[in-house]
Amino acid sequence: MRQILFLVVCAAGLAVLLSLGVWQLRRLEWKEGLIAQAEAMIAQAPVPLPAAPDPAHDRYRAVTVEGRFTGEETYVLTSTRERGPGFLIIAAFETEDGRRILIDRGYVPETAKTTPRRGHGATVTGNLNWPDDITSSTPAHDEKTDIWFGRDLAGMAAQLKTDPVLVIARADTGDGITPMPATAAFRNDHLGYAVTWFGLAAVWAGMTLGYLWRIRRRTV
Repeated sequence: MRQILFLVVCAAGLAVLLSLGVWQLRRLEWKEGLIAQAEAMIAQAPVPLPAAPDPAHDRYRAVTVEGRFTGEETYVLTSTRERGPGFLIIAAFETEDGRRILIDRGYVPETAKTTPRRGHGATVTGNLNWPDDITSSTPAHDEKTDIWFGRDLAGMAAQLKTDPVLVIARADTGDGITPMPATAAFRNDHLGYAVTWFGLAAVWAGMTLGYLWRIRRRTV
């Protein structure tokens, strides 16, 4: 009876571990679909800025806006493998129809943070985004140095008195700023999780077989 109960528990545990692995594979397929959809939208021909951009439907949409940089900007701490630490320049932009939005112009090194950048007319092509840089552990905006530690769209829009709309420039907007075009920024660890669950299932099955082998040896 004890052996039967043991086998039931082992079979149940193996089924749970395998089902978790399969679930992660399904999540992997779903996430890869999201990434493919985002990459396709990033690569589309740009369209005029929608009147009321929607985060659910317009994230990564390619757009072109005409107007001018007002000269107002704020700074997001960042770092790149090629260039090292620096800042993203988030600038206020006034469109031809009078809307005020934010443009992520790209990267400058730390030494160029305070370089004067005057307002000027521009046509900007880029992609709409609602970044999810901010987590519960992200430090608050340093008002003294005007440094953000993630792209807090609502906070930056309130600071620069713009709509909470961000376009990430995909081409050079001048002033020595290196554009950092939008990418499909989705975490995709599901394959690793699936391998882990299937690995645990294999270990569980091996331990079960080993225990049964030892029982058999004692009874022979």
